[in-house]
Amino acid sequence: MSHVHLPPVYHHPDARRDDRGDRPPSPPHDPGRGTETEREEGVAVAERPKTRRPTMYRVLLHNDDYTTMEFVVEILVRHFDKTPTEATRVMLQVHHLGVGVAGTYTRDEAETRIARVTGEAQGAGYPLLLTMEPE
Repeated sequence: MSHVHLPPVYHHPDARRDDRGDRPPSPPHDPGRGTETEREEGVAVAERPKTRRPTMYRVLLHNDDYTTMEFVVEILVRHFDKTPTEATRVMLQVHHLGVGVAGTYTRDEAETRIARVTGEAQGAGYPLLLTMEPE
């Protein structure tokens, strides 16, 4: 019987050997990631595109000579979630500067709030004007 001679196996001095022979140990298994072989054979995962933040819009209240200050405060409290103090501050800003910010919302939300408030103001006989502008 003849012996087959294999060439010697050289290892890098920093390579650790495990107790199974000459192979360096495999990296620890991460159950969330799977092994490299599993990932190659598994389901392809598409890169998830970054989610963009929607453009925000400021809802503006405009001054007029007919809408009462009390009605504006009431609108700000009920439709724009302001405290009575915050609503009064915004109302005074509208009264003195001609315009004030009721709130900042996504486009759909701003349009919905403007429509509700405009309808309520018209129903009460006030010409209250609300507009929106991108932030």
